[in-house]
Amino acid sequence: MNAAIIFVLLILLMLTGMPVSIALGLTVLTFLFTMTHVPIESVAMKLFTGIDNFEIMAIPLFILAGNFLTHGGVARRMINFATSMVGHFHGGLALAGVFACALFAAVSGSSPATVVAIGSIILPAMVKQGYPKRFGAGVITTSGALGILIPPSIVMVMYSVTTNTSVGQLFMAGVVPGLLLAFMLGLTTWFLAKKHDYPRMPRATWVERWTAFRRSAWGLFLIVIVMGGIYTGVFTPTEAAGIAAVYAFVIAVFVYKDLKLKQVGKVLLDSAAMSAMLLYIITNAVLFSFLMTSENVPQAMAGWLTGQGLGPIGFLIVVNLLLLLAGNVMEPSSIVLIMAPILFPVATQLGIDPVHFGIIIVVNMEVGMCHPPVGLNLYVASGITKMGISELTVAVMPWLLTMIGFLLLITYVPAISLWLPRMVYG
Repeated sequence: MNAAIIFVLLILLMLTGMPVSIALGLTVLTFLFTMTHVPIESVAMKLFTGIDNFEIMAIPLFILAGNFLTHGGVARRMINFATSMVGHFHGGLALAGVFACALFAAVSGSSPATVVAIGSIILPAMVKQGYPKRFGAGVITTSGALGILIPPSIVMVMYSVTTNTSVGQLFMAGVVPGLLLAFMLGLTTWFLAKKHDYPRMPRATWVERWTAFRRSAWGLFLIVIVMGGIYTGVFTPTEAAGIAAVYAFVIAVFVYKDLKLKQVGKVLLDSAAMSAMLLYIITNAVLFSFLMTSENVPQAMAGWLTGQGLGPIGFLIVVNLLLLLAGNVMEPSSIVLIMAPILFPVATQLGIDPVHFGIIIVVNMEVGMCHPPVGLNLYVASGITKMGISELTVAVMPWLLTMIGFLLLITYVPAISLWLPRMVYG
């Protein structure tokens, strides 16, 4: 009964158009002060201890690194390198967009940042070459979602904080699925481009490829630093985020010189604003999680689901449907922070690997970012392309169907996600 009251209250507050973070906080405070005898001191204590976590520090640092790279000309050089490698195939520039999104995802950790950085450069170039704007928008909107699957990933850090799963293992688990999804999106792009006979570019010589690689090498080397450092155990994911932020600053300001020193303040302010927003959501979600646990909601839900005779297969179908529905009304950070504490105990009870379960949640978040009404990538792409959300929704459909097929593959073939972390961590 209490669980029903909590969720009805949360949904009613969200229906007023209130931000999810504030709705969460108000739901918790209203319930605690009217229906329980929990002392107010414990609420204040929970607010503090909720974000007193070393791994949460990775979030603002990865955001800062991503912002330096977005403003620092790294994206343009990655696009030039990607174009030199795959530009001669059918739909070459679109394929280069997928490839560049995968590369930029591996240094930024954020989907909207990937869409902005790659899309704002490659979409005008595609239109100029004769591609329909709708095709270009579909490619970039969905490929940008790789930002939260290919590590480092801010959403993975949030899942880790919520469920106490190793961030390092999650990052390793995202590598193979991320590359596989990039390949599948590329294949869809190539197939559509071949079918409609979209333009191809002249094949680049090996000298041109080497030059493009050399120019983008400083940005690409960040992938080696972050993943190599975590992989070899030289530093933790949080320390990797700090190193990434400093490295991104140095290459943007002193190596590529695309970012002037006087612009650094604005990048810092933008990063602080985005970090504050995410940390505020996390704090309220921690409170919500505390309320759930004190009211025994996850345990009751686990008992009910296992009582229905749902095995791992049936449970994962329910999870995917639930998360895809949640993706219709909420953005990824909120979904992970609300749903993970409730679903995670059931998953572990059914013997589902915590790391595999984390990757399933992240892939669901990717799909959610590309469909209306709350798909964050759609809004970012809409700003770049000046297209309406409904038109963009139609544009992304072939790639969205590919992503749903990929979600089923990831859900029921755990080895895709778990092979690399098991090899590294044993």
